[in-house]
Amino acid sequence: MNKKPNLKDVAKVAGVSAITVSRVLSNPDKVSEKLRAKVEQAVHEIGYIRNHAASALASRRSGVIAVIIPSLSNIVFNDVLQGIYSAVKQHHLQVVLGDCHYSPLEEEKLIATLLSQSPEGFILTGTDQTDYARKLLLQSGIPIVQLMELSDCPIDMNIGFSHFNAGVDITNHLLQKGYRKLGFLGARMDTRTQQRLAGFKKAIADFKQPCQSYVVTTTQSSSIRLGGQLLQAVMAESQGQCDAVFCCNDDLALGALFETKRMNLKVPADIAICGFNDLEASALVEPAITSVASPRFEMGQQAVELLMTASGQDKTHKPPIDVGYRIVERAST
Repeated sequence: MNKKPNLKDVAKVAGVSAITVSRVLSNPDKVSEKLRAKVEQAVHEIGYIRNHAASALASRRSGVIAVIIPSLSNIVFNDVLQGIYSAVKQHHLQVVLGDCHYSPLEEEKLIATLLSQSPEGFILTGTDQTDYARKLLLQSGIPIVQLMELSDCPIDMNIGFSHFNAGVDITNHLLQKGYRKLGFLGARMDTRTQQRLAGFKKAIADFKQPCQSYVVTTTQSSSIRLGGQLLQAVMAESQGQCDAVFCCNDDLALGALFETKRMNLKVPADIAICGFNDLEASALVEPAITSVASPRFEMGQQAVELLMTASGQDKTHKPPIDVGYRIVERAST
């Protein structure tokens, strides 16, 4: 990893002394706006981390690992967190947690804040961090794990599965069941949802028999209520012809299922429904919903173990770890 910038590096770029840089960072209100802007520009340019625990950083034994997830309200990430917390207990560590609300810029700010607390390692959700966030993480000198999806060029270590391939496979599941007028229901449209949509489109394009597809998406947050609204939209777009829907997550799938009852549609006779993430509720409704399952709890556990290995004697490069997924077929298809 690259050398971590220090105060002298900031001073050199800003054209001032290290003492001046320290004064600006410690008491920004007591210096001129021009000087403050010059130093802050240098800090941003080289990716300097404002460290409030220098002694902890020197020993790299702060006793904490940093974790950022996109949403505390999404049960999918709760499963990952449970895996992380179960693993850190064995290493006598604490978790410093941040919620970036699916915002890359908010994630960038959280990364800078959490790095200033000298964590021993960092766990991030996804692989689409900003360039500046990647710079901060690379220059931090600590082990990094990106999880939930796979990357050809991870920052450090990577564990997840292919959402694109999962999208292909679940769509092929519907096609193999004989459905030919397929809809995709998508919300939020984060990178993992976009990969699932790309897989849906790929499966449709590669299918050897005539079929039609309908895509209805929104940037709104996912919810059960929204699932019903999106089902209404796809039925309107297809003039009532859509005979199967791939929902980007189980919240939407549950909403779509409830909406079919209001629309007097039988599942799966009139329309099939499948979701993604295999939440507990999907197995409990009637009919139970087909979904894509992945080992989220185990991913969280393994991410911690990767950090602990990398912070010890093993400094070798590790290729991305594909934990895989499986289609859980139920009555809805």
